[in-house]
Amino acid sequence: MEPAVLTTNRLLLRTVGPADTDAVYAAAQDPDIQRWTTVPSPYLYEHARGFVEQQVPDGWADGSMCTFGLFLRHGDLPHGDPPHGDLAGMLGVTMRSLGTAEIGFWAVKEHRGNGYVTEAAGAAARWAFARLGVDRLEWRAEVGNRASRAVAERAGFTVEGTLRSALNNKGVLRDCWVGSLLPSDLSLASTAPYLPARG
Repeated sequence: MEPAVLTTNRLLLRTVGPADTDAVYAAAQDPDIQRWTTVPSPYLYEHARGFVEQQVPDGWADGSMCTFGLFLRHGDLPHGDPPHGDLAGMLGVTMRSLGTAEIGFWAVKEHRGNGYVTEAAGAAARWAFARLGVDRLEWRAEVGNRASRAVAERAGFTVEGTLRSALNNKGVLRDCWVGSLLPSDLSLASTAPYLPARG
């Protein structure tokens, strides 16, 4: 599968490569990213290199994980920044089973609070429904990760509950929230009819 490129009003969503290693490494030094996501801690330069040079391209190649860097478009750059845009975050869509994928994301500390990840999640969801044949997009986050939950809810996800011992973060099993977004939530068609439970 060839990497996709998506655009929103303020962002360019594209795959990352060797030229992005420094930006990924710098962003992942943030203690909050290391605490709430499954990135290694401490996060070494070799982790960033392996991510952009092997993990991301391999995921696109076999269609198992579609990873996007979220880059600010030129008009949204602070004065004096390069025209290609700062890295504002990362987002991945991982296939879990037939018709079901999971979305995950993090924001660069300096760019939090601007709605960039919510904007990107909406674009990635529409793309996953249209291009990947996904009928259920799940979001999961460790209980207590209120920032991630806020992004998911603003993007239209319905939080469905708490799963016990369902998230393994650095060798420790943790409870997690789970939510979903369906094509019908965005007024899109599913690949198969959906018959919701009644009462």
